[in-house]
Amino acid sequence: MTDGLDMPRRPNTTDRLGTSLKSLRIVWRITRLNFRAQLEYRSEFLLMIAIGAIWQVSVIVFATVLLTRFTGMGGWASQDVLLIAATRMLAHGLFVLFLGRVHGLARHIQEGVIDTYLVRPMPVHRQLQLSVFPTNAIGDLTVATGLMVGALTRSQLDWNAARISYLVVCVLGGMLLEAALFTAVACASLRFPAADYWGRWLEELLGTFGSYPLNVLPRAVGGFLTFGLPLAFVAYFPAAVLTGHGGDSGVPYWLAAASPLVGLLAYLGARLLWRWSLGHYSGVNG
Repeated sequence: MTDGLDMPRRPNTTDRLGTSLKSLRIVWRITRLNFRAQLEYRSEFLLMIAIGAIWQVSVIVFATVLLTRFTGMGGWASQDVLLIAATRMLAHGLFVLFLGRVHGLARHIQEGVIDTYLVRPMPVHRQLQLSVFPTNAIGDLTVATGLMVGALTRSQLDWNAARISYLVVCVLGGMLLEAALFTAVACASLRFPAADYWGRWLEELLGTFGSYPLNVLPRAVGGFLTFGLPLAFVAYFPAAVLTGHGGDSGVPYWLAAASPLVGLLAYLGARLLWRWSLGHYSGVNG
């Protein structure tokens, strides 16, 4: 007996799957519309792709000088160092494509756009990622793919299925770790909009130190980039494991090998922090 009242039905697995598929269709439609909007201005579209590629010119110059003038760096062969740079760039390009809009959150806060996100029936984080199509990511990924092809071509390693699978997982883990770092900065921006400058500082650190073996840096700097700001887990430790330098990376081998898991856990933690920070957001003038 329910006294004429219909008890609410708990959603089952089929309902949740249908909701997920519906959400994916919405994401795809919005992304497609954003991409078509970018194509309306063909010259600007191509210019943004070029800017994305030109932005990585320092890495290209570094790779060229490394391969033509030096046999290695810090005990690493030049082709192994190139693998660090390629892994970092590919992880960064994927981050920019899929999760990079958190980097511009401070602008949304200052313009009051974030307040409109809060009243819409879609998660704020998803709305932020769908706010614009990152055309510059195409340029980033073009350069990163070319660099990775060059690194794999020059490598003396046997790229069997296990090693390739680990490389793919490491790139995804690096993407998630970079997303976790910028999500943490975005959480700070919800409270202090000026924290956007921290994101620029973080981007500079990634670009400056992310492509080198950390053993060429002072030990204090290497320790900070490992345990303070864990950039080493993006590309350095994965490349060390792949190239046989895992035992000399400055951390236990198992920790270096677990870099993809570190990236995943860091991103899950950053998303929990995001949820908490958003729940305490009180507006740009709050």
